[in-house]
Amino acid sequence: MTSFDFGNAMTFLERRWEDILVLAGEHLFVVVIALAIALVTGVLLGLLVWNRATPRATAITAASVAITVPSLALLALLSPVLGLGWGPTIVALVFYSLLPIIRNTVVGLTEVPEHIMESAKAMGMSPRRILLTTQLPLAWPLILTGTRVAAQLGLGVAAIAAYVAGPGLGQYIFKGLSSLGSKNALNYALAGTVGIILLALLVDGAFVLISRYTTSRGLRA
Repeated sequence: MTSFDFGNAMTFLERRWEDILVLAGEHLFVVVIALAIALVTGVLLGLLVWNRATPRATAITAASVAITVPSLALLALLSPVLGLGWGPTIVALVFYSLLPIIRNTVVGLTEVPEHIMESAKAMGMSPRRILLTTQLPLAWPLILTGTRVAAQLGLGVAAIAAYVAGPGLGQYIFKGLSSLGSKNALNYALAGTVGIILLALLVDGAFVLISRYTTSRGLRA
């Protein structure tokens, strides 16, 4: 790979900034889609198993084992079934996003103070109503934290999905790595990498705002 040349890098960005923006938009969009699916699935699973020891342990253990599967191996296994591009990318991102969401949902629901639970029962609320109107809102900050972790993880895994023609900035990273020694190899790799870092900062900032406006003032740290 050639050494970095600032002037050449600026020319590269000037000529390809529209393409970079399109890839960045695709990268963000595929992560948001997968994150939405994982959030719904993870929270529902958490609601179903949080107070049942064996199902709870099974769900968390399964999600923990799943996240240890190498992303390239998972994508290679998914591509013959789902083809190339968006399909395997979304499934893989959901796959890796479930653990922090399920775990934080379970922890958030189980750590609701006992006196609050007793007060809700004393008011004549049913277990389901207590779960949905009391426990879930109190667990929301932890659930959001798990979702935030899943989002950052997804942004990284989405880059690797370029291996199966997935959308996003990973295409530039792989293009740079596959053209080592060429004039723009480093520029491609840097554009993809820096673009993902900037997206990660943008997404993290968005979660700060979401937390501020969806968490009651009394629950904020």
